[in-house]
Amino acid sequence: MSAGGGTALPGTLYVVATPIGNLGDVTLRALEVLRSVDVIAAEDTRITSKLLNRHGVAGRLIAVHEHNERRAAETVAGLLAGGKSVALVSDAGTPGIADPGARVVAAARAAGHVVVPVPGANAAAAALSASGFEAGRFLFCGFLPSRAAERRRVLGELAGERALMVFYEAPHRIKDCVADLCAVFGGAREVLIARELTKLHETLHRCRLEAAGEWLQGDDHRRRGEFVLVVEGAPEIVQDASAGAEDVLKTLLGELPLKQAVALAVKLTGGNRNELYGLALKLKGEN
Repeated sequence: MSAGGGTALPGTLYVVATPIGNLGDVTLRALEVLRSVDVIAAEDTRITSKLLNRHGVAGRLIAVHEHNERRAAETVAGLLAGGKSVALVSDAGTPGIADPGARVVAAARAAGHVVVPVPGANAAAAALSASGFEAGRFLFCGFLPSRAAERRRVLGELAGERALMVFYEAPHRIKDCVADLCAVFGGAREVLIARELTKLHETLHRCRLEAAGEWLQGDDHRRRGEFVLVVEGAPEIVQDASAGAEDVLKTLLGELPLKQAVALAVKLTGGNRNELYGLALKLKGEN
């Protein structure tokens, strides 16, 4: 199968995105690929079977999950070497993105086999599109560490990030995750809480981080399901152009005449010349 369509090509790995909830969200191209490949490598064969049955697709399934990914990568590489075509799918969304599959793709590429992406539904993109945030730039963070101390450490490293941040979270950790986001990032930032995207009980709620915990506590159902969190990046810090100018001037005045010190301070700090000249006179007078 070429990138555009047709019959699956031998020795080719197709990385196929599947629905994140609603089984109707599978693409026509994905179904075409799944029908034409020799083998479908699935994260959970039972879940993939439901999708295949829904759309009348028959296929040979093998399991590729986080506990057997290394061995499965070797199996898939062997199938490709034997001239078979393979479709790699995860339970939901795109393989290798917060899901097993990256090792399989790496093994196929290392062996020189062609890898063809078949894009489709994606939870991060779905949440971003409905968030109302201007997503000129965003950082996909995936799942945060499950241990509280490690989670806070990672969030501390992200606290100054200016881009939107997208997190995935499990229901049993969502409350603690939101509390840590608020504690580390501050309560003023906006967050979109998206749960059960494309499913029957899909919910999208946008609020400030300081109000997110209370909203989650307001109804037990709000803490159930799979979550995507879209969090505003750090606000731009508008600094006074002459901030720190006093220290700069003190240093320069110790080495240069007043006019030269002021001229250089203007270049270094971007401050107003007259204001810096007045500050320099004041410092000279104090000395």
